[in-house]
Amino acid sequence: QAFFCLLFCIPRGSSCPPSCQCTERAGAKAVLCSSRHLEEIPKDIPRDVVFLKLDANSITRIPSNAFRHLSHLEEIDLSRNAIEKIDRAAFKGVAAGLRTLDLSSNRIRSIPKEALLALNAKLRLANNPWHCECALQEVLWEARLDPDSVQDITCHTAPREEYVGKPLLQVLDAGVNFCSVRQRTMDVAMFVTMFGWFAMVIVYVICYVRHNREDACKRGDYLKSLPSTQAHAE
Repeated sequence: QAFFCLLFCIPRGSSCPPSCQCTERAGAKAVLCSSRHLEEIPKDIPRDVVFLKLDANSITRIPSNAFRHLSHLEEIDLSRNAIEKIDRAAFKGVAAGLRTLDLSSNRIRSIPKEALLALNAKLRLANNPWHCECALQEVLWEARLDPDSVQDITCHTAPREEYVGKPLLQVLDAGVNFCSVRQRTMDVAMFVTMFGWFAMVIVYVICYVRHNREDACKRGDYLKSLPSTQAHAE
């Protein structure tokens, strides 16, 4: 009976990943997986976890629904990993309750704005090789960034060489608007496309008129070459 009680009476989701340490912090469950050589987010994290530390590992990607079953989650530390890709729905299911998300010191160049703008959490995005673009600008203006780390969001690459190596906030304060640059590029592309179609229509009309004119001339020459009815009567 004791064996079956242990087997069936333990609440689901209360186990601890073998590579991590589970403890209590201020009456809330904390899962500590720091410096465990992890290459992906563990699958067996307890459902009642509140604080999750996954820092200093080798995680390269945050897939969709990575934390969806962790409805009590308030803090995630993913700093000092090798993260390069974050899916649009990476934080789906925890957006409402999450208070802190640390993505600093990774290898993130770009991120879908949908993945972060739905969060109410305070974000740390410093020390990543960012490509300065419209999506990152929108995250900077609309997301809840940690004010102490905003200056460390630096342009590793950018549309213009003069922005490289500068803090994104400094570039934007100088009047640069990456979103308007993208809009202008789209407008130019649309203009070129419309001009191309217009030119094709003009060429088609010219060819059509010229072809009809040539047919009319040939028909006229043919009619002139025919014997007249008066000549037949004589």
